[in-house]
Amino acid sequence: MAYHKDPDAIARLTPEQYRVTQQNGTERPDTGEYLHTKEAGLYVDIVSGEPLFASADKFDSHCGWPSFTKPIEPANVAELRDVTHGMIRTEVRSAHGDSHLGHVFPDGPRDRGGLRYCINSASLRFIPRAQMEAEGYGAYVDQVEDVK
Repeated sequence: MAYHKDPDAIARLTPEQYRVTQQNGTERPDTGEYLHTKEAGLYVDIVSGEPLFASADKFDSHCGWPSFTKPIEPANVAELRDVTHGMIRTEVRSAHGDSHLGHVFPDGPRDRGGLRYCINSASLRFIPRAQMEAEGYGAYVDQVEDVK
């Protein structure tokens, strides 16, 4: 499947989704739709549909945003130096959709690689495991076991 920045998908974004993905915004902590989601499934870019994160790699970091230890497809996640707000951080964007997703920090679980991908729910669409095959993501079903 070819993933790209889809103008129709952008036109369907809510104001908050647009602010986060297209204007590098950040949703308020503890407000994101997927913060407490524990269901098995796949998180994809809300604009391009490219697979980003698996439920199996999600963990509760108590930071106020959904957190993941690694991308399901590293090639779909671009990491860029971000020096805004007086900090040096690593911004995470979708490679094909060019959506702002969040940031990655080196304070994740040591036993799972040590990274914390801190991601805005507004940049994601969650596909439950039972619907993945029908939506064309069947190749990832074996990677989305229930959240630990």
